[in-house]
Amino acid sequence: MNPVLSPDLTLMAGSAPARAPRPLPKDLPDVLCGRYRIERLLGVGGMGAVYRARDLLREQFGDPQPYVALKTLSEDFASYPDASALLYSEFALTARLSQRNLVRLYSFEIDPASQRAFITMELLKGCTLDSLLLQYPSGLPWAEAHTVSLNLLEALQHAHSHGVLHGDLKPSNLMLGDSELRLFDFGLGQALDGFLTGLPRLSRQRFAAWTPRYAAPELLDGASLSAAADVYSVACVIYELCSGQHPFRRQSAKQAKAMELPLNAPADLPRPLWPALRAALAFDPTQRSSLPSLLQAFRAARQPTSRLPRWLRRPAT
Repeated sequence: MNPVLSPDLTLMAGSAPARAPRPLPKDLPDVLCGRYRIERLLGVGGMGAVYRARDLLREQFGDPQPYVALKTLSEDFASYPDASALLYSEFALTARLSQRNLVRLYSFEIDPASQRAFITMELLKGCTLDSLLLQYPSGLPWAEAHTVSLNLLEALQHAHSHGVLHGDLKPSNLMLGDSELRLFDFGLGQALDGFLTGLPRLSRQRFAAWTPRYAAPELLDGASLSAAADVYSVACVIYELCSGQHPFRRQSAKQAKAMELPLNAPADLPRPLWPALRAALAFDPTQRSSLPSLLQAFRAARQPTSRLPRWLRRPAT
């Protein structure tokens, strides 16, 4: 099998183009578990490859939309002895979440013939936020930026309230399609202490593939993932939504701190929101605002009329 990257805008969890994509899985069968026929590669990320697949069982029973996204680990990660546990951990974390702005996962399976572990999930259509921002170099209009930011914060709050940290929040892990936002790719996520204690506790130091410019400085220094680290990342994304620019000129937090880069409020951001967003971008995690306080600030902001559903609608492909 020699898949080719899809030219359309359909992407899925873990499919954001990476700086140096891992090798694709070798000898991946055309049909996995006798049920999922792989049609084309949608994208490659730092840890996995995602394909559009046709669910032959759904098709047999007349489902008009038998398509799913299928994620499997890249060749480098699949070679680890606990590779299946790594992928199962992502599935177990995400599958127990149920919120309209989070991707829906269907199943975790292992193909008997190839022993390849994979996840099936809903096939999302639309464009990722990083692609959309290329069209808006000054940021989204405030009405749309407010709607997307609020959806994102509510999705993350739902995950945190169920003991799940995301670990890799960035524009390429947000899909905008039709009338809603979806957050995906919990591949670097983990459970908060005291939650989901029966799950495998994998060594995240081995898989700490943080995206430097969105990673909290403590993560870059080797600290464990925390709720505060997710807050820093989501604040970077919201700042970019509102201004079109990364808060620290696309530098990592450590570089920005060393360079003493100034942090200015986005021009269209309502003044009452700036203290909360600025605090969420604090380099010191003890000085960083909490996710509930940031969410409350955005909920309290004046609700502008958003054109988001019409504005983001894409023709079906």
